[in-house]
Amino acid sequence: MIAVRKLLSLSPKHGARKAANTLDLAERAYRAGDCSYAPWIREFCAAYASVEHLSPELRALMAACAAPAPAPSAPAGRLSHDEYAGLGEPEQGARLANRLRRGLEAYGGVSPADWDFMEPLGLAPGERTRRVFPGVRAYLEDLRSPFNVGSIFRTADAFGVRELYLSGFVPEPSHPRAQRSALGAIAMVSWRRAGLEALEACRAEDGAEAVFALELRGESIDGFDFPERGIAVLGSEELGVSPEALALCSRRVSIPMLGAKGSLNVGVAFGVLMDAWRRSLLERGIEPESQA
Repeated sequence: MIAVRKLLSLSPKHGARKAANTLDLAERAYRAGDCSYAPWIREFCAAYASVEHLSPELRALMAACAAPAPAPSAPAGRLSHDEYAGLGEPEQGARLANRLRRGLEAYGGVSPADWDFMEPLGLAPGERTRRVFPGVRAYLEDLRSPFNVGSIFRTADAFGVRELYLSGFVPEPSHPRAQRSALGAIAMVSWRRAGLEALEACRAEDGAEAVFALELRGESIDGFDFPERGIAVLGSEELGVSPEALALCSRRVSIPMLGAKGSLNVGVAFGVLMDAWRRSLLERGIEPESQA
């Protein structure tokens, strides 16, 4: 780790960016149960708390982390040192390192990307059995954003989607940005490459009504009759569902919107859709099953 005295020899913003890199390592160590960065964090905070132009919130956090003993009183709305006495404890240390790092990145002019975020604290997917609705599937047609693909995998895991079909133009789930936004869900959710023949097969097996598109100018999701077995079609971020795919969809469902924009990110829209489909199945007594 870089010496604090070295950071102080750099310009404030340059030093903040360098410190953020060390705090990234500290957070990863804390997440692994290693609290060895605590002395460095205290020393750094003691040295940097007086740097001008830091936000009041960041300076207060640094002062609290660096304080050798609990402050006799804390201003209203500010967290006391007692609440930050967790540098020797993995979860609290990870939270502190994260808040310090993000604050310094903002000061140094670094904007974090969504795909750079770490897995939320407290998740232990290996300890839980995945449950799915056996008949629930989704078809991703020509999505272009790896971030959206990963997000959809994570949502599919959360709401019990049995399988995802990806058209040939959808980015590989192994793409680093997809992996980061999926947070491990790609290894849990079954998926395969497929063309429109997947929709034709679903119509043949489960009936024409089983294939529907999430698209504009459709039936409101509030009263939509979701199938017990079916496949939802999601289209490109720019072009929506293709005419060829729509021709294989007997119905289309839409999310009512009140805003002037009238649209949602495809990953967010998929989450709204899946929550409605899940609730519809549960209300009809259809329970998810443990995945073999």
